[in-house]
Parts: sequence; structure tokens; C-alpha cells
Amino acid sequence: MRQIFLIFILGLLVLSSCRNDENQSDKKIFRMNMSAGLSSLDPAFSKDQSTMWMCNQLYDGLLQLDSQLNILPSIAKSYSVSEDGLTYIFTLRDDVYFHQNEFFKNGKTRQVVADDFVYSFGRLLDSKVASPGAWLFNGKVRDSLPFEAVNDTTFVLHLKVAFRPMLSLLTLPYCSVVPHEIVEHYGKDFRTVAIGTGPFKLKKWQEQATLILEKNEQYFERDKQGNALPYIDGVRVDFLTDRSVEFLQFLQGNLDMVSGIDRSFRDKALSYRGGLLDELKGKVTLQRKPYMNTEYLGFSMKKLHNEALRDVKVRKAINYAIDRKKMLVYLRNGIGIPAQYGIIPEGVKGFNPSVKGYYYDLGLARQLLKEAGYPNGKGVGVIVLNSNPIYQDLTEYIAKSLSEIGLQIEVQLNPGSFLRESMAKNRVDFFRASWIGDYPDAENFLALFYGGNSAPPNYTFFRNEKYDEIYRKAIVAKSDEDAGRLYTQLEQIMLDNAPIVPLFYDELIRFLGKRVKSLPTNSMNMLMLKTAQLD
Repeated sequence: MRQIFLIFILGLLVLSSCRNDENQSDKKIFRMNMSAGLSSLDPAFSKDQSTMWMCNQLYDGLLQLDSQLNILPSIAKSYSVSEDGLTYIFTLRDDVYFHQNEFFKNGKTRQVVADDFVYSFGRLLDSKVASPGAWLFNGKVRDSLPFEAVNDTTFVLHLKVAFRPMLSLLTLPYCSVVPHEIVEHYGKDFRTVAIGTGPFKLKKWQEQATLILEKNEQYFERDKQGNALPYIDGVRVDFLTDRSVEFLQFLQGNLDMVSGIDRSFRDKALSYRGGLLDELKGKVTLQRKPYMNTEYLGFSMKKLHNEALRDVKVRKAINYAIDRKKMLVYLRNGIGIPAQYGIIPEGVKGFNPSVKGYYYDLGLARQLLKEAGYPNGKGVGVIVLNSNPIYQDLTEYIAKSLSEIGLQIEVQLNPGSFLRESMAKNRVDFFRASWIGDYPDAENFLALFYGGNSAPPNYTFFRNEKYDEIYRKAIVAKSDEDAGRLYTQLEQIMLDNAPIVPLFYDELIRFLGKRVKSLPTNSMNMLMLKTAQLD
């Protein structure tokens, strides 16, 4: 054991030495770690955070998001949408070039043209590619000629049915442009080549060890003052799997950022109220922002085996019996926002605090149980709450909370994959779940309760004719105001039927080192390194 410990310490010292040598360079390199690893640099497979983060540095699409989730031009300098919402016309910039590669016709690079988007979007729908991003266009675009290049700088997207959030979908890394000749030359190995148009180019990727990106000197974007982007010279990514080691490296100055909070170092960094500990103040910057993730408990409305849970008053009683504020303080060091409204989290356009949700009220919870015919929980029987081991502390807290109104909760823990399958096949009555928004439109959260959707995303199997009617109107609404009004109606219908227990809206947490002057982000937790600044 002593020998293993010495080897571990020696490894840290060597790593620290390498970093110190790197720090002596006059180049500004952003240093970070990805404990979850990285499986691909192909945007068609950007389904996890690691891949999305890196694809955001290497590629561009038609549109992009800013720190407030506003949709902005990128390779498309302008666009228009037809009155019926079926035709999207994009005018492309003529100064965007792919990163250099020897297999371009001239052995260097070439300009991006509309045909590149026809190819890139079509690739997402190609069954041979098997992209997990096919859902973006499946059932939404026309069967014949869904993507059209009118000329080199005019790209047209044809929808089968109007879908208001389409522009939001086009900001996702899945919709990045790739060069057909390079993809076709490398085939599946394109995942390690990564030829895009982005602010950084791939210099080296030693899988599970190190990834290095270098500045794209020919990048087309500039800031508002006309300065070329990106500001920094490159990015170095390590793949330390131990989060406590990652945080130690950060404290030693060898990493510029740690994203997220892990149990292994949570109490060493944050107070119980969610602020930095005194010993870190002045040395570390805490970046905190609403995150597009809602944690909740769900009921299967299709077939509830526990008869008591079929009564909406019982489900409402469960909602009122949980002290969400106390839960966040004791279990998450104050990280998160109590979900006293609906499913739409703070930070997403469409969030409305006027929605009448649930708050902590034991008296009201007991009253509702009594009205339902279950005074003090008598006659309800054992309610099984299904979760995975990661959330054991959370589900145990909930079980204890519900015991205060006489409900007996049995927590059943299963691997995440098994639980998701059980939820999808309607094998569980009551379960813990979360929904991380795929795109920055409240519709993405409200789709969880649309009767036309199966599981996923509709794990509660919620069905309501009025809800479905309003939902169909919302997805074709022509203005933000109209959509927002309909979204609020949808949330209230859902909450009145109580198919879920909203627990908390998550928060994005980042620890930044002293070298970091600026690192923008947004509620999608995007890594926006093209505008990052280092001392």
C-alpha cells in the first residue's frame, strides 16, 4: 500500500513538473480536464458533454448561442422563415474556410458552401452513419429534398410540418458543417481527424491521455471591436478519471478550470450555503449559473399498481411534503434552485414564476391525504421509489420526508441503464429522474408530457387532451409572446394533474483559476473558449 501511495505522489510531481514547463511558454494555453473521457471528435456523435465541448471548439454551424441563449448568426450571416413556418432560407458568409488537410483538392483547404450543409445534415439522417442526432430532423423535414443548395451561399431547409424550435435545434453541435471529401476519405476515422471551421484546430489527440488544440489563425469571427478570435493560443485537455485528483491539480495551478461539483471535494470547496470556503477566496473564482436541468420524481400515469397513487390528491400531498430548500442545503451545499414551479428550469426562456407549483406545507399535505381517504397515510401501503445508487442520499431524504405524513417509502436502487429501461417499459410506479434540455426552448421540457410522445421522453405516460391541443398550437406559434403564453398554460395543466414532483432546478458550477480573466458560458453549460481570456 505504501508503495502504491509513493507511486501516486511521484506521478503527481511529474505531472506538476510538466505543467510548470508548459507554463513557462509565452503562449496562452487553456488547461482543463475531462474525467468522463472523450469518445469522438465527430459532431454527428456529439451526444455527451465531452464531445459537445470539443466539437464547439473545432466546428461551426449556421447559427450559434450567446451567453444569454440568444440565437446569433455564425456561418449563416442572415436567415428568413416563410409565413407558414415550413421554409428556412439561410444566406452564408463567403469567407469561411475549413482547417487545412492534405486531402482537399488543392492539398490545403477550401471555402464552405451551401452543398456542405446539404451533406452534413443529410449525414445525420443516413442510417449507415447511425448518428444519435438523427432525431433533430426525423419526422420534421420533408421526405423529398429536405435540404437544398440554391447556390454556393444560399441554403434552404424544408420542413414537413412547422416546428417553432427549429432554429434552436440548428445551434447544436450535431448541425456543424463538415467537408464531404475529408469525411469520405477517412470514414469512421474522421472521429480522430476533426476537420472543421472552428476557432481551434486539432494538433494532437492521444486517447485517454492528452488532447491539444491550437489556434485557427484563419478563423472568420471577430469580436465587437473587430479583434480576431480566439484570444488564446490553444487548449490542453487531460483525462484524469479521479475527480479528487483533478481538484488537487486545479489547486496546484495545473488546471484552469474544474467543472461541476463532486462529493469527493464538495465539502473542501463550498460552504453549506454554496459559497466558496474562506481559504479559497481570492485564489479561486466560483462561476455559478442556472443550468438547463430539472430533477424530479415521476409517477407512471399509464398503470399505477399502487391504487392510492392514482388519486391526484395523494400525488399533490407528496409534492407538498418535501422541503426542497432544506434538501439542497444539506445534500448539495446549497447548489440548485428549489423547484417550486413547474418542469421548465430557470435560465430557459419560457420559465414563468407565476405558475402555481408546489411548496413545503406539511399541514396541506396531511389535509390532502385525509381528503383522499388516507388519513395519516393509512391504507396507502408501501410505495416503492426507484432510483440509482448515485442518488441514494436524495431518495433516502425523500423517504424520511414522506414518513412525516405517514407514507411508507421503500427505496429501490438499480443501475441507471436498468432503471431507464424499466421506466420506458412502464415497470415502475414511482421513480427519480432528470431532464437536461437538449436545446434552449421550453418546448423541450414540455414535450415530456405530450401524449403523442412515447417513453422517452414521456416517462410518465401522461395523456391529457387539452394539454395535447395546446402543445400542438405552441410548436407553431409565430411569436415569443404567443409561445410563452401557451407554455404557461401547459405547465399549469401538468402541475394540476401532478404526474411529477419537481425537486430542483440544477445550477452550473465552475471553479476558475487565477489566470482566467474571462470564460463565458450559458445555461446549456457550453464551453465558449473562443472568447476566453487568460492573464
